[in-house]
Amino acid sequence: MRVVVITGLAQGMGREVALKLGAMGVSVAGFDVDEAGVELLRRELEAAGCDPLLSTLDICDRPSILRFRDEVLRKYGHVDVVLSNVGIGFFGPFEELDLERAKRCLEINVLGTAAILQAFIPAMRERRSGRLIAVSSLVGQIPFPFESLYSASKFAVEGMVLSLRYEVEPFGIQVALIQPAQVSTGFAAKIHVLPPDGSPYRERVRRFIARDEELIQTAPDATTAAAEIVRVVQSPNLKRHNAIDAKSRFFMALNRFLPMRLRDALLLRQMDIR
Repeated sequence: MRVVVITGLAQGMGREVALKLGAMGVSVAGFDVDEAGVELLRRELEAAGCDPLLSTLDICDRPSILRFRDEVLRKYGHVDVVLSNVGIGFFGPFEELDLERAKRCLEINVLGTAAILQAFIPAMRERRSGRLIAVSSLVGQIPFPFESLYSASKFAVEGMVLSLRYEVEPFGIQVALIQPAQVSTGFAAKIHVLPPDGSPYRERVRRFIARDEELIQTAPDATTAAAEIVRVVQSPNLKRHNAIDAKSRFFMALNRFLPMRLRDALLLRQMDIR
């Protein structure tokens, strides 16, 4: 029996991944802060014949994560995959950011990922088997303007996971990153806010938002992205880096091979902020 733990599964990609895995007979455990979303997902999984273990809790509540871990292991005996899908955005010109508010982005995106991966390592290590997969982002390798703190959080996730692999691979634990570019959900709309009148960045941010929202219209939807994530989760040969759409793969390739000046020019043109 395969058992997959997913964080941030009440909506968007996490929810779709849970539903797809449940339909395949995979045992799904996970949590989210969205109580209504968690309960709706529970009903849908149960209707599909699954026996999920879902909780409503905050990724910042470390003691509750450990209690959740213990409950999962009591119910299923082991975990095959931990998919850290938790994350929030943070947007705005760096000069104008509220760094006190930025702490929550870093706490959730970086330490939240660390907390759920760390919680299940002992059981995987003793079993000498398991997969730790973190959802990062294109901006975890290609920094975007007006997303400096969010980019920093995703760069941190990537560095953490790639460092972690040296420690856990000798115990049979595999690690991987999933790096979407854009997914057509409400994620960006929640954070896109124009700077106030008088801000020297306001016009460029306005153009950036307009272009970003235009690109989102043709981005993969949550269901399509989830199908790619499920493919990664179930792949017999887990790759370290996993772009989930053609756009991500294209930009990752450019980032590896093009000179920085040319990369910068392409990015500024692409986002209409020259």
